[in-house]
Amino acid sequence: MEFFQINYWHWWMLAVALLILEFLALGTFGSFFLWPAIAAIAMGFLVLLVPMLSLEYQVLILAIISIVSVVVGRLYLGKHPLLNDQPFLNKRGTELIGRIYPVNQAIVNGTGRVLVDDGSWRAEGPDCPVGTLVKVISVGNASLQVKPF
Repeated sequence: MEFFQINYWHWWMLAVALLILEFLALGTFGSFFLWPAIAAIAMGFLVLLVPMLSLEYQVLILAIISIVSVVVGRLYLGKHPLLNDQPFLNKRGTELIGRIYPVNQAIVNGTGRVLVDDGSWRAEGPDCPVGTLVKVISVGNASLQVKPF
């Protein structure tokens, strides 16, 4: 019985499959499938240079390269975090921090509503009558934390 030999292109196909999984999982740079894909690409080049490497050693080297790529990637991303041109995207309400709005439903016992552009937001803060200008100091649990301006 002949043993199946793993070639360099098998590793590259694995890398492509892992990258496809990365994109399908809607991951960002640095998420789970990227690092093993990088290791599989490197493993493909290693097998291309040393074609007689046994399967056991290939898997062992792949595991080592995967661990090293995760560590190096995490260290790099720790020192150089990814920046976004829209930092408030999907962080509802954070763009309101620091702005001033009028109270349109009196804040009584710590809760009320403020008029924000064309809508009304739940507000938490010190008691204030209608018409008082308040400044948004933070956002949490679908409500704005405010203080009198």
